[in-house]
Amino acid sequence: MPRTAVITLVSGRHGHLALQQDGLAAGSLRPDHYIVVTMNDARAGRLAAGGEPPADVVAVPCPSAPAGLPLASARNAGARSAVERGADCLIFLDVDCVPGRDTIARYASAVRDGELFCGAVSYLPPPPVGGYRLADLPVLATPHAARPDPAPGRVVYGGDAELFWSLSFATTARTWHDIGGFCEEYVGYGGEDTDFALLARRAGVGVAWLGGAPAYHQYHAVSHPPAEHLDAILRNGELFRRRWGTWPMRGWLKEFERRGLVRHEKSTDTWVKQLPEPAGSSTALG
Repeated sequence: MPRTAVITLVSGRHGHLALQQDGLAAGSLRPDHYIVVTMNDARAGRLAAGGEPPADVVAVPCPSAPAGLPLASARNAGARSAVERGADCLIFLDVDCVPGRDTIARYASAVRDGELFCGAVSYLPPPPVGGYRLADLPVLATPHAARPDPAPGRVVYGGDAELFWSLSFATTARTWHDIGGFCEEYVGYGGEDTDFALLARRAGVGVAWLGGAPAYHQYHAVSHPPAEHLDAILRNGELFRRRWGTWPMRGWLKEFERRGLVRHEKSTDTWVKQLPEPAGSSTALG
């Protein structure tokens, strides 16, 4: 069995972090290392280090500017720490994700060079009074409709790179090195996951959907489309276009356009933010 490290990024959501830690403690296989990467959140580091299993904390500073969290560089920092500690199997879990009882064991037994293994992520409803109970999560959670959910014991190879996401996945240290990690030019919401998957494909690394490695995504409020991340989506989307020749997150961009938040300049294939009209302005109808 390879030496495993679970890598989680956190900035806030301390309750979500605590339940993830509880899930790891209750698992059939505990990771050899639990690495929590904090982004301007010293309290999260103290909580994680004092919990069970105790976390190795890596602090990544981030600017106070509204650009967003440096998620790509934080994942890279967590991976570096895991490799330095001798981990062979790198398991990335979003702070909102609680692993199932056998998730870590399933990742550890399946991981091999040349693949990114993605377990199914299922979404939980708002927590009941008193919070979630680990035993109830498999019954409460609903699998994501747009991604494969193989039966336990099955692996589906040849997955679509554009469906990869970093909420829950595992790979070997060697394969991580071959890919080169996430592009750290991405800051804030959007783009870095698909970019990473395309880097993997360019390095000859595939995406595989792994049955029996569930992650239960704890509820938090979201907006559709995520208008609060509009600036980051436009900035990261343009970076992605420069690197790969096409725009990611096209569904969000088209919905923003429908709502009058952006417009598409076809001649240059750029998306431009639409500024609201000043209050009191009007258009004369002659």
